[in-house]
Amino acid sequence: MRTRNRLSGLIGVLVLIWLAIGAVAAGQRGYFDDASTNCASVGTIAVTVVAGPSNYAGVNPSVDCEYPQPSS
Repeated sequence: MRTRNRLSGLIGVLVLIWLAIGAVAAGQRGYFDDASTNCASVGTIAVTVVAGPSNYAGVNPSVDCEYPQPSS
């Protein structure tokens, strides 16, 4: 039981480090400085943070989304 608790704690710490590295990558790319808050910019920030250290291996995730247009 104690080993399971240590393992889950270690996994939790690794996930936090992974996300922190992704947040640093998003900050270095200037995503947090952009004043626009649309679907694409928020989505790009989210996938960059989730991509974590893979950002430094050449991954450049981005999101392109369009809102549905009302019928006329």
